[in-house]
Amino acid sequence: MLIALLALPVIYALYFHELAGVGMIDPDEPRYASIGREMAKSGDWITPRLWGNEWFEKPALLYWMIGLGHKLGLPGELAARLPIALLSLAFAVFFYWRVRGIFGELPARFATLALATSAGWVAYSHFAVTDLPLAVCFGAAMLLYLEWANGGDQWLVWTAGACLGLAVLAKGLVPLVLALPALWFSRDQRKEWWKPVVALLVVALPWYAACYAANGWLFIDVFIVRHHFSRFADDTLKHAQPFWFYVPVLIGAVFPWSPALLLTARADSLRDPRRQYVVAWLLWTLLFFSLATNKLPGYLLPLLPAAAILIGLALAEVEKAYIALIAGALLLGLVPLVAEVLPIALADGLSHAKPGDLPWRYLAIGAIGAGLVFRHEYATSRAAAVSLLAIGSVAGIAYLKREAFPKLEAQVSARPLWRGIAPRRAEICMGNMERRWRYGLNYYAVKPLPDCLVAPRPVILEQRGGDRPLPWIQQP
Repeated sequence: MLIALLALPVIYALYFHELAGVGMIDPDEPRYASIGREMAKSGDWITPRLWGNEWFEKPALLYWMIGLGHKLGLPGELAARLPIALLSLAFAVFFYWRVRGIFGELPARFATLALATSAGWVAYSHFAVTDLPLAVCFGAAMLLYLEWANGGDQWLVWTAGACLGLAVLAKGLVPLVLALPALWFSRDQRKEWWKPVVALLVVALPWYAACYAANGWLFIDVFIVRHHFSRFADDTLKHAQPFWFYVPVLIGAVFPWSPALLLTARADSLRDPRRQYVVAWLLWTLLFFSLATNKLPGYLLPLLPAAAILIGLALAEVEKAYIALIAGALLLGLVPLVAEVLPIALADGLSHAKPGDLPWRYLAIGAIGAGLVFRHEYATSRAAAVSLLAIGSVAGIAYLKREAFPKLEAQVSARPLWRGIAPRRAEICMGNMERRWRYGLNYYAVKPLPDCLVAPRPVILEQRGGDRPLPWIQQP
């Protein structure tokens, strides 16, 4: 009980502090939040609609979560983001429980610390996009299936299928492809495959059938053809990246545990079929998304639980891990640098950031942390050193929220802009503007501002001149 009480401030700092500290950002989050809000308002929980028009880019799970937030009376951004943060926290508990049952107490503890404090997992736990729900549901399915395939009870395979069904409701058919390693490692039990398939269909098929019944071929054409096959094969969405794109993304996503990934490359550890399964989970997900033309950082989130398991196993087993742990602590000295770069990168692109102007002196903080980690690794225990690195990560995340979130609010979110123009909304139309500003403003306006080409008004809101897109009002 005492440990749980002591953990509450850490959990709050990681997942709930400043959850609404930044307004809606990116083109996706305000759209998803608007669709969920509309579902709650209209009572139509089948057809996703974006400002009155059918929108079949993603399935319904995230929209249902956001709609539930509105039904519970949560305000603004919290209605969209709090369900995500709670889901992430619940998965951390589930993750520890199942990994402990498969691999033991110490690997489970280290793996959970690595996952719960990794940069990628924490970041996507703060925003209402589909990547975290997919990663949670798919990760739960893979863990349950692994336990069943290694002699676990029958309820595990049924529950694994149900979780995979939720993953299909989170982001479409992609998790079915990502789950291929599970089929390979259970090929001797293929006569039992019908069980997870039935569970999957029971969970996922009703919404797909209902949405098709309500919308016909349009749903299939947009959702399946365009947003599955076209998204994978061509650059219509303008997210094309080179094949190696996800290598640095993975390194950044597991920050500050990135150096510990090197400890996982041990030939003797792969003799265990359970570990082979986790390695296949990670490598197949990495390969599949690397083969796709369109790439975004969040796509890689489903492999982070597998990476955390391998890190936890390595930290629990290797004789000497001080280099990896010290390197991780040194990396935490870069958090002030990240706090400076992040708002600039999201607003104008990473190429506009100037690392030479940033506070490199804060690396001294990382050096102090590295010294403490080294001392605990040798003088106390591996558990103490790993826990200290996790605490450092929590402190780094708290610092990032304090320093970067106000800048993100001012430079990236449409919320301050909307507050400034809201009293004059009846006079305003939208001119030339990037999608993220247009969608963000439409979210806060609830009823979108009209396009100036369709409905001219006395005041034009648009972006003009300069590299940084800054919406401003001009009297024509």
